[in-house]
Amino acid sequence: MATEEGVVFKMGGSGAGTAWVRTTRSSACASCSSKDACQGGGGKEMEVEAINSADAQVGDRIVLNIQTASLLKATFLLYVFPILALIAGAVLGQAVGVMRGADPSGLSALFGFLFFGVAFIVIRITGRRLSTNASYQPEIIKIRGHHSPSTDALVQPQTGW
Repeated sequence: MATEEGVVFKMGGSGAGTAWVRTTRSSACASCSSKDACQGGGGKEMEVEAINSADAQVGDRIVLNIQTASLLKATFLLYVFPILALIAGAVLGQAVGVMRGADPSGLSALFGFLFFGVAFIVIRITGRRLSTNASYQPEIIKIRGHHSPSTDALVQPQTGW
C-alpha cells in the first residue's frame, strides 16, 4: 500500500462519493520513469480524483491510499504487455513465413506491428473497464486536519528588543 498526503480542493460530482485532491510530488516520484505522464503533468503539484471514504471536505488535509498491487498490474498492462505482443507477433510471423514459403522477415515485421497495434486496442478497452473498478482508484483513508494557507508560510522568528 502506498500513501500520499494532499489537500481536498473540490468535491466530486453530486452523489459520486469522490473528491479532487491536490498533492505535492514526493521523492518517490523523482525516480519514476512515468512522472511526466502522471496526472497533473510535470509540475510540482498533481491533481487526482479519489474515493472519499473518510468523508473529507474542501480544505481538509488528507492521506490517500493507492493499492500497489493494482498499480503494478496497470504498469504491466501499459509497459510490458505491448512488448510481449510485439515479440509474439514477430515469432508467429516468422513461423508462418517459413511454413508458407514467404519472406519470414517481412511477415515477422508485419505480424509484430499488427500484434503491437492490437495490444494498444486491448489496453484501451481494458483501461476503460478498470477505470470503474474501485481497487484501481486512490482512496482517502484519513483526515489529518483542516488546511490553512497561512500555515504553509514559514514563520520567521522576530529578533528585536
